[in-house]
Formats: sequence, C-alpha cells, structure tokens
Amino acid sequence: MGIVATRSSRAVPVGASRLALRGVGQVFGEDDRRVEALAPTDLDIEPGELVCLVGPSGCGKTTLLRILAGFLTPTSGTVTLADQPVTGPGPDRGVVFQQPNLYPWLSVRANVAFGPRMRHVRREQRRADADRWLDLVGLLEFAGHKTYELSGGMQQRCQIARVLANDPAIMLMDEPFGALDAVTRERLQLELRRIWAETGRTVVFITHSVDEAAFLGTRLIVMSARPGRVVLDVPTPFAADEVRDRSLRSDPRFTDLRDQLAAAIEADGPTEDED
Repeated sequence: MGIVATRSSRAVPVGASRLALRGVGQVFGEDDRRVEALAPTDLDIEPGELVCLVGPSGCGKTTLLRILAGFLTPTSGTVTLADQPVTGPGPDRGVVFQQPNLYPWLSVRANVAFGPRMRHVRREQRRADADRWLDLVGLLEFAGHKTYELSGGMQQRCQIARVLANDPAIMLMDEPFGALDAVTRERLQLELRRIWAETGRTVVFITHSVDEAAFLGTRLIVMSARPGRVVLDVPTPFAADEVRDRSLRSDPRFTDLRDQLAAAIEADGPTEDED
C-alpha cells in the first residue's frame, strides 16, 4: 500500500479517510428556550492528524464531537467522511469516552474482542487481534482479569484497545483523561502519542486543558464561548515524529504555544454552561 503525506508531514496509508464539515451548526430548543450551541462551522480534518480541540466549558466542543460520531444530527450543514455523508454512528469512527464504558462481566480480552465478535470474526482471529491491541496498550498480562479489577488509567487503556480492535479510520476522544489523577493523566498522554505514532490513526481529541492540547496535538483548534466557533487553528511547532516527554513542557516553543492557546480562550471570554 502506498503512502501520502499529511500537513504534519506524517506518512499515512493511501485511502485513509478525510473528515469534512461544511456549515455545521447546532441549535437546541425553540423560542425563548432556543440555544445556539455551535455556530455554522467549516472544518477539514486530514488523515493521520492528531487534532486537539480546546475551549472553555460550554463552547460546543463536545457537541461537535457528538456530531462527528453520528450521535447527533446537526441542525444545519453536512459532515462527510471519505466523501460519504455521516448520518449516524458507524464502525469507521470509534469513540473513547471520559468514563470507560466497559462490560464488567467480561474479561479484559473479551471486552476488546467484543466488536469483532459482533462482526462474526472467527474466535481464534479475534483472540489474536485482541491480544495484539492489549500488548500495544500494555495490558496483555491482564487479559484474563475482569475490568473492575483494573485501575482507572488501565480501564482507559482497555477502552482505547477496544476501539482500535474495531479498526476505525478515526478515533474520537471526549476528554478521556479528565477524571484521572495528574500522574496517570501524564502517563496516558505519552501512551496516546505512542499509540498514535504506531497505528497511524486519525485522532480528534477534546480537552479543556491547554497544557494537554499543546502536548498532544499535531494541530490545535481553539473554540469560542457559546455559540461555539473556531477562533484559532494552528499546527504545532513540533515535528510529528518528535519525541515527547516531560522535558517538552520546559521547551520555549511549548510554553509559547500554551500561552497562545490560553490567550485565544481568554480573549473570547468565559461561558457558564457545560457542553
């Protein structure tokens, strides 16, 4: 299979899916209860990017992710993936939620193999594939455990492995590390960068942390207070394959980028309601 280069100069498979939004907006309620959550938005997400969307609570970033996932039909505009309209959830988009939605009665391996099982993949194949993804996220030795025996960070890694086992073109991540302690959160940020580098998946990552966005992303998008709109869209100053570890946070490029994101959010003003 051939390769093409994205704007981040990272090689990804030919035929990988481009996500395009045209005039996508979202309104909830009617009359005096009408709330415009998301202003009409145009956005292209290229194959192989790790895009971080950051903004204050209530800015519409989670609404946007739900639209991308197909959980929510936009009031206006269109979403296409590989030039095909997005009209609902699909296996080409995998969602990692803030709270792991694992099945506690199944083993870690069975959770990861659940999607392939529903697609009637042969038992031997789905077990081998599950173990491959568990090995990638560092959980192979826990394959036989129940998910409630895992720590919060390990459950999130299991959730990521389960999404990857369905072979989606795009991973949509809704503040997946937000409920974790600072040490575990930093460790999983490093894990996500490694997994992204090894799999070539397109990732859309929602966060309210400018530090997390600046550390993770190859491209950073800042959304305004409601109605949400894009107020900043910039590539990171780091090469896509540049090793990221704790030392990056003391790099002047990192601190400048983090300050740029924070300034864009502060310039637009706060909002009170949640997404």
